[in-house]
Amino acid sequence: MNTVNVTRKALIPDPVRISRYSKAPELGPEILFFSGGSALHELSQHLKNYTHNSIHLVTPFDSGGSSAKLRHAFSMPAIGDLRSRMMALADETITGHPEVYRLFTYRLPAQKSQKALKKQLMDMVDGSEPLIQAIPNPMRRLIRNMLDFFVREVSDEFDLRGASIGNLVIAGGYLNNHRHLDPVIFLFSKLVSVQGTVRAVVNDDLHLSAKLSSGKIVTGQHRMTGKEIEPIYSKIVQLMLSSHPDKYVPAKAILRKKNRKLIKNVDLICFPPGSFYSSLVANLLPEGVADAIVSNANPKVFIPNLGNDPEQFDMTLNESVDVLLHVMKQALTDKSAGVLLDFILYDSKNGSYECLDIESLRKKGIEVIDVPLISAESEPYYDPELLSNALLSLV
Repeated sequence: MNTVNVTRKALIPDPVRISRYSKAPELGPEILFFSGGSALHELSQHLKNYTHNSIHLVTPFDSGGSSAKLRHAFSMPAIGDLRSRMMALADETITGHPEVYRLFTYRLPAQKSQKALKKQLMDMVDGSEPLIQAIPNPMRRLIRNMLDFFVREVSDEFDLRGASIGNLVIAGGYLNNHRHLDPVIFLFSKLVSVQGTVRAVVNDDLHLSAKLSSGKIVTGQHRMTGKEIEPIYSKIVQLMLSSHPDKYVPAKAILRKKNRKLIKNVDLICFPPGSFYSSLVANLLPEGVADAIVSNANPKVFIPNLGNDPEQFDMTLNESVDVLLHVMKQALTDKSAGVLLDFILYDSKNGSYECLDIESLRKKGIEVIDVPLISAESEPYYDPELLSNALLSLV
């Protein structure tokens, strides 16, 4: 068998390709995103109009928000971003399961007492709560079973205020399935008719540690993002995996074969915007990820952050690219193998790119594509429609 690489000229945006995908999204391209948080929420929702085959490998190492409560209670991977991405990709039309969607996006009221919230949750378990009554069997029975397992396993001290029912369903299913995450994510995807594939990059109960230029090591994703506590004011020089949530205890994760196969065979690999280290780089740390990326000959695209990301303190766009390449090259089995990054998509109208050194990037074999990605309506953020069109035009 001979391997042949075929290249073509790309028009961005390409109205012919975009129109073709919109007419048959079930046959759309496989675009893989190494992503974590909410930065891709709107883009994911727009992509459903063009492809039902996007793939989202999500970091399970988060330690903030509602995921933190569940991780602390059950020593489990973070599931909040997995649930959020599945809901963004869910079929929200009448052909999907809108009643399941409503339940899984519902949060228990933050102002109610713990006793009242426990009563509401028990009403869901026994099927008398209106949100769950609206769901037909056998889906209602499956959901009740997973919630029942959560209720039986959780301690009375667990704070239910603001808890996402979708998260509690996944947690209950995870515990009921001998702490295997994949079967629960698969079932959850089917229940809300996810138009794409969402998986944790690995299923390990691990945390992130960052070594700073000051020499200090910070452990815990929530201590890096600047969302829950003060931002770090020292450059991150290395991101690492830890088996302990509050101190750095070196750990290793290995990419599973089925995720390796996904990466190797997709039509396009995207390194998207989001928290640079805890959302993007974190996905590249497990052993085998870089080898899978380099084995794929299709386009690999980096979409930089807009504005200020606390994790990129004192970092230029060119330095961000260097970090991406360094992390992947360090992990490669064959250091001289293949291409890790082909393109950077950017909009020159965005003032934060004034210091972009295009010539330096070209010397690394990376082409910078200047294309409109920000609209008057979306500014200062990416326009999800323009960004979707740019990515779709490359495949």
